[in-house]
Formats: sequence, C-alpha cells, structure tokens
Amino acid sequence: MNRENSGYTIIYASVMVIIVALGLAFTHQVLIEKQTANVNIDKMQQILRSLNIDASADEARSQYDALVKNAYLINSDGTKIEGTEGTTPNDPAFSTELGSDDTAGLPVYEAEVEGTAIYILPMRGAGLWGPIWGYLAVEGDGSTVYGSEFGHASETPGLGAEIVTPTFRKQFIGKELFKEGNFVSVAVVKPGRSAANRDYVDGISGGTITSQGVDKMLLNSVGEYKSFLMNLQAAQ
Repeated sequence: MNRENSGYTIIYASVMVIIVALGLAFTHQVLIEKQTANVNIDKMQQILRSLNIDASADEARSQYDALVKNAYLINSDGTKIEGTEGTTPNDPAFSTELGSDDTAGLPVYEAEVEGTAIYILPMRGAGLWGPIWGYLAVEGDGSTVYGSEFGHASETPGLGAEIVTPTFRKQFIGKELFKEGNFVSVAVVKPGRSAANRDYVDGISGGTITSQGVDKMLLNSVGEYKSFLMNLQAAQ
C-alpha cells in the first residue's frame, strides 16, 4: 500500500484508535476492582477519623469491622428502615451517598468505642470551589459531638483546605447540637467571634466561604437527622 496515500493514513489512524481504545478498556476492567476497593477503604478511614482514629489503609478494614457494629438507613421520622442493616460496602448504608437518592433514606453507622455507643452521620455541602463532605460522630445522648471528619474536592490549599486538619476537626469534640431541646447545630464563626445560644468553633482564617460552607453543611445535613437524634434523647 502506498504510504503517501491519504487512504493509508485514515486506515492507520483508525486501527491505532481501536487498539488504544481496547487497551484502555482492558486496563479499566483489570483495575476497576482495585479502584473500588481503594475507594471503600478511604471511606472507612474517613468514618474512623470521625471516631478520632487515624488508621492506615492497611489497618482501616480491620478497625472498621471491630468498631462499626451496625449500619442502616433511616426514614425522615428517624426510624430504621427494616432490611437495610449491614456494614459491608455492598450493604445499603455504605453504598448510599447523600444526595444520590433522597428517597432511599439517610445512612447511619453505629459504632462502639470502649463500651460506649457512638452514631456516625454522613454530611454533604458546598465550599468555595466545589463539594465538601464529612462525618459527624454523636454520642448516645443524641447531642454531644464525639468527633468529626471533613473532606473537600478543590478548596484552596492553606486556606479552605484546612478543614481536613486535626486542629480544625478537634474543636468540635464535646460541642452540643441541641440547646433547650432545640436543634441548633454547631456554628462555625470567624476567629475571635462567638454565636449566641449555640456552641461554636473557629472557622479557617482566610477561608471564610469554606467555613460558611461547613456551617451550612452541619446545619442542613445534620439537621436532616434531627428526628433520629431526638429519638436517641428520648431513649435515654
């Protein structure tokens, strides 16, 4: 075949496109199981960090299995949806992401730390440049924060991205979500300021919009669990 011919160029380009596409498809199929496993391990690490446990990737699954005793979906009235129990990545609570299907129910993880029941609630919101998310661990009284974990997609390094640091997260420990029987969340305020009739933490200096995003995420996402938290309080 004449390599100077335009037909040769078209055929050659087409063959190369097919070969590359097949190679990419094969690589995707080979790696997808490992990619999924890595995503699941990362989620377990986030849940553990909300329990104030910083586990490595190698330790995450065993520590998650040891501490998280149950997981399930709840209705808007805070009651468990029967048939949704299970803690593995294939079970409903673990595989349900907030905002993906609002009718499916809200995920709850039940952990036991040193004989004490802790309830872990997923959160999702918006920062300055993209999504933010997290987990809030609440004690059995339905109000006291045991720990927290935050993540982001693209917040500014050194500013809004600081929400992932232990320094920011540890401020939430011991804060109360309810005051005088009313859900008020925990406020995130500018450093040096306060919030009337609410527990509060200092936001990130220079990361005002991200801090406001965390504040709204706590109020709105955790607010969806208000009935569940009130049910815990009533059971005390």
